[in-house]
Amino acid sequence: MVAEIITIGDEILIGQTVDTNSNYIASQLSSVGIIVRQITAVSDDPYHIKAALVNAEQAADVIIMTGGLGPTKDDLTIKTLSDFFGMPLELNNEVLNHVESLLSARGVVMNDLNRNQALVPTGAIVLPNKIGTASGLLFERGARRFFSLPGVPFEMKHLMKEQVMPLLMLQLNDVVVVHRTVMTIGLPESTLAEMLTEWEDNLPVHIKLAYLPSPTSLKLRLSARGNSSELLESEIQHQITKLQQIIPDNIFSLVDEPIEVVVGNILSNNKLTLSVAESCTGGNIAHMVTSVEGSSRYFMGGVIAYSNTAKVKLIGVDSGTIETYGAVSGEVVSEMAKGCRLLFNTDYAIAISGIAGPGGGTDEKPVGTIWIAIAGPEGVVAERHRFGDNRERNIIRASSRALNILRLELLKKK
Repeated sequence: MVAEIITIGDEILIGQTVDTNSNYIASQLSSVGIIVRQITAVSDDPYHIKAALVNAEQAADVIIMTGGLGPTKDDLTIKTLSDFFGMPLELNNEVLNHVESLLSARGVVMNDLNRNQALVPTGAIVLPNKIGTASGLLFERGARRFFSLPGVPFEMKHLMKEQVMPLLMLQLNDVVVVHRTVMTIGLPESTLAEMLTEWEDNLPVHIKLAYLPSPTSLKLRLSARGNSSELLESEIQHQITKLQQIIPDNIFSLVDEPIEVVVGNILSNNKLTLSVAESCTGGNIAHMVTSVEGSSRYFMGGVIAYSNTAKVKLIGVDSGTIETYGAVSGEVVSEMAKGCRLLFNTDYAIAISGIAGPGGGTDEKPVGTIWIAIAGPEGVVAERHRFGDNRERNIIRASSRALNILRLELLKKK
């Protein structure tokens, strides 16, 4: 079964509102094996709405629309659908009673605009919306099904769960779709793709691979279609096991979760503590760590030692080390990590210093040069990394990479 999604609203096209509805609808459809071929955003204009419907009708079995069902004059979807399907509007008493009851419970006096929300195209199937005044609608034309849902996200989700998905499930055959996500870090997309060429070329034809890059990680999504979810899960796991042998240090999770959650779980499960000493990242590592619920169990604190003076006075870096090697060096971050671990009396400490950019680089230490050190019970490890010339991305990438280096050190203890 093939589906298209149409979101209606000027607020989406001018960037005022982010279209989270399409994301949710697509995830629900794909989870049961329905293929989403296209997502279209159109303005609150009858001509463009009709054009989108014509195109979708030619290509999809199911068309799901959101938006334009409110009581105000700029909500034109109902009238447009009435014209498109040749179904005159009529007052639906059940919808009217629901709207009146809902508004009364909220202490709102019903007016003509609210009453107009009970005008329904003759022949359309009403999908009751228990939590809002805008009902969902189902239009059937030939083998095609058109669903019109409110644009308000929580109302749309309610109707998808209670009305749309149960109806679609009745039409589906026995096709099952299984998705698994493998989280990787530390390899550019092109490099990773080259390393995985042979593995990818030998994937079974019913298993598809997608690369989903972001500044912090690169997700590998494996999607399998078949008739048995148990068999598909087993096949995907077999492929993941092969993948783990190719890039063992770069895979940090087999579920869709960020690196800070993975590291936090390891620390918490092993009753270990962490502190951080940051220079070029300006507290971003501490922010990532403390964004995880329960981080107070393992995170003791941090220092933003941005200046050389702060590095010396706050965490005990030797001024001679800075003078000899420079603040961006393995020697300095190693002393930062040891001093931070001592200051907070933690099992592990992360230290980071670098040239985030866009200026400040030299031939010896170009922009994007970042040194990361991890101090632990077994000593200190320090690594030099080169990222790029974009300051924001450098901070994000360096922070994530530091947490991954810590993860690898923690795993050595197991």
